[in-house]
Amino acid sequence: MTVTDFLLDFCIMSGLLLVSHVIRTRVRLFQNLYIPAPLIAGFLGLFLGHQFLNVLPFSSAISDYAGVLISVVFGTMFLGERRKVSFGSMVKKAGDSFFVNGAAEIAQFGIFILIGVLVLPLIFPGINESFGLMLPAGFAGGHGTAAAMGGVFAEHGWDEATSIGQAFATIGLLGGIVFGVALVNLGTRKGYTRVLKKVEELPEEMRVGLNPPEKRESLGDDTVNSISMDSLTWHGALVLATTGLAYLINHGLAIVLPQIAFPTYGIAIICGIMLQAVLRALKLDAYVDKRPITHICSCTTDYLVAFGVASISINVVVKYAVPIAVLAVLGFACVFFFHFVIAGHFLRNCWYERSLFIFGQCTGVLATGVLLLRVSDPEFRTGALGDFGLVWLFFTIVDALLVALTPTLLLAGWGLPAGIVITLLAVVFLLLSWKMFGVRKFNAAEGVPAEE
Repeated sequence: MTVTDFLLDFCIMSGLLLVSHVIRTRVRLFQNLYIPAPLIAGFLGLFLGHQFLNVLPFSSAISDYAGVLISVVFGTMFLGERRKVSFGSMVKKAGDSFFVNGAAEIAQFGIFILIGVLVLPLIFPGINESFGLMLPAGFAGGHGTAAAMGGVFAEHGWDEATSIGQAFATIGLLGGIVFGVALVNLGTRKGYTRVLKKVEELPEEMRVGLNPPEKRESLGDDTVNSISMDSLTWHGALVLATTGLAYLINHGLAIVLPQIAFPTYGIAIICGIMLQAVLRALKLDAYVDKRPITHICSCTTDYLVAFGVASISINVVVKYAVPIAVLAVLGFACVFFFHFVIAGHFLRNCWYERSLFIFGQCTGVLATGVLLLRVSDPEFRTGALGDFGLVWLFFTIVDALLVALTPTLLLAGWGLPAGIVITLLAVVFLLLSWKMFGVRKFNAAEGVPAEE
């Protein structure tokens, strides 16, 4: 593969993203379902690529891009973060959201690891015991996490893992948006939503995907003078330096500890924290604006999703169509159970909006959760987004540990004990929420949980 191949791949995908965004702004079906342009671009790349029409000259490396780009995304998590929030204050303000959100994702990992180890081999003899883990990798993790975990398994001889994970991620993202919008409609009809009373009240720009002049916001501040370096160069260099450092450290660890597979994306989070600490020590942290860092992360995620879908191996999906379908149905059953049963009893104020965020996050990516929250709370009047922002500061640690350790544990043959411990941890999260905030009776007529 040459540098030109790399550039051409991204140029082709950029063209597909442009076409997909135009389609999104013109086709009513995609607008009503809130299908993101990167997902459309991914399907266009898949059907116009070498597996179907073969009219786009993608290189053979496009299946590797998502696994690399997720390290960029993880590396940005703490760059530019200057908020100092104690865990105690976060629990006091948004503890129920933290514990329920954590329980939903942790349970998904634990339950499907156990299904993969104990159940699937009985129904589908010869199936890899890590198959079950690829559902939460795709559902709760998204395309990047699925690619990253798939890469770890591929290094140990299971090359099909990445395509399986990407299939789950695509099913989860598409289903999460479609079912999520349906849940918004259900919530407005039943009176569960506190702010939105009719879906027709949603702003036009959310449906079409184009912001009018009065709704446009700045991408960030010029924190450095262009006579020395462009501000976008400065922020982009911070992101790429973090990613590069993660790869260098992982290369060193592979030499020192060749028997252990360390995921680069997990190391990237640590590198981001380290670089932010260095900037703070040099008194340069004030010149790092979180907004352009966030936009770089979002931009990377768009390409990540598009390449992830475009690189799905259809042969692998067809080969494992039945177990993929079975697990996908169970995966949606799991998130629906948390949405309708757990959330209504364990979340305090504005439970439906908060539960929609968790539903979206556990079927796709964080952006899906934000999308569903914004659909149900267009002006963020419930305060749920700010609370989940606090939650995410601490939950990234839990999330990173799940993503980084579960493949290693399964490869070491510890799938059963790992699945049991992780599932029990989800139960502990719910017990902590019950102990600290109580459990509420669900009042279906009013659509809000009432104090006992």
